[in-house]
Amino acid sequence: MRFNRILLSVPLVVVALVLQVSVLARLHLPGAVPDLVLLTVLGLALVYGHVGGALVGFGAGLLSDLAPPADHAAGRYALVLCVIGYLAGLIKPENGRLKSATGPLAVVAVAAIGSTLLYAGVGALVGDTAARHVGLPGLLFTAMLYDLLLAPFVVPGIMALARRADNDPLAEANSAGSADISSGWLSSGTGLRIGSQRGGLGGLKVKAARARTARAGRIKGVKRL
Repeated sequence: MRFNRILLSVPLVVVALVLQVSVLARLHLPGAVPDLVLLTVLGLALVYGHVGGALVGFGAGLLSDLAPPADHAAGRYALVLCVIGYLAGLIKPENGRLKSATGPLAVVAVAAIGSTLLYAGVGALVGDTAARHVGLPGLLFTAMLYDLLLAPFVVPGIMALARRADNDPLAEANSAGSADISSGWLSSGTGLRIGSQRGGLGGLKVKAARARTARAGRIKGVKRL
């Protein structure tokens, strides 16, 4: 994974997690909590692809597992977001740009339902039956509803930032500047021409002769004064 991707992904995931824990979780909405971390992982996966999406998902899930209040085994949500990030990255657009909002919204809806089912399934394997007491159908519906409402405000912005960091404008500017400097160095400032154009050694000799003549004229002029 590229270093500039890591520099962008880490702050985005941390900010999303802080907002989710300190703001969204305290709204006490019925059913599920809006999953801002999941939307961040989806936005990055749709630009970085399946490998980058899996890595970002694992890191984001591990931070979520360790963030207080942590009431489940560490690594549980990391596994869920790693799988979600990998699957979302498989449908990455070819140029990293979205042609319509239908596709991303469908991805968000499927990811919200899939992450909830996968989280409950992993919990059932380790003996956590909290999802049964809460009511899984209502949890699935509210998770999908809240994430769909937040998606238009989160996913496009995340994807725009990821594309901008991935294009590396500074590197492009440096390469363009190097090309301009090279072309300018070849076309001006040397008096040389390439091929059959005017210049070469004959041009240099003519300029040297003119320079000696002008210098001699200046010396004679000084002597006459």
